Amino acid sequence: MRLSSEVKEMTASEILEYVLELFYLMLPGILANMMPVLAARWKILNFLAKPIDSNKKWLDNKPILGKHKTYRGFILGIAVAMLVAFIQFKLYNLFVFKSLSIIPYDRYNPFLLGFLIGFGVLLGDSVKSFFKRRLNIKPGKPFFPFDQIDSVIGGLLFVSIIYIPTFKLVVSLLALSLVTHLAVRTIGYYTGISKERW
Repeated sequence: MRLSSEVKEMTASEILEYVLELFYLMLPGILANMMPVLAARWKILNFLAKPIDSNKKWLDNKPILGKHKTYRGFILGIAVAMLVAFIQFKLYNLFVFKSLSIIPYDRYNPFLLGFLIGFGVLLGDSVKSFFKRRLNIKPGKPFFPFDQIDSVIGGLLFVSIIYIPTFKLVVSLLALSLVTHLAVRTIGYYTGISKERW
């Protein structure tokens, strides 16, 4: 496989640099995905803490998404993603940040870029929640491997409206998301932070 041979040819420092580039690319989406949890914990904009599905049931008499998917989470998540993309746009001409940038930020509207990544990430997570409800999996319970890759798939799908990622980039982001999520959850499980290992 060409992709695996490319990886084998990379040095350790090149792999580390590439991983940092991947994290930097998905930073708007990562922070967008964190905002619903942080907003609920910090009780920000409580008047928007209403379920997107309006507590309605699907044909199987189960919640469509669940109470934890709120307008507050979506709005704040997208706003943060747009802000981060704008900061990346402003920092782009500085050498350090330009070298980290897979996307040429000066060619795109940063607010549109941030909106697409943020909306895609949160929509991907919501689609996964829809299927979890159908399968009687409660919020917060593991749904391997979709818990690990849902947001990346959503973010990539929507950002591809204006920026087409390469096959290598798609595979790399999915692999990194899977490995990072499993590592964080495993550490959390063994340190007592998380009750679920996966």
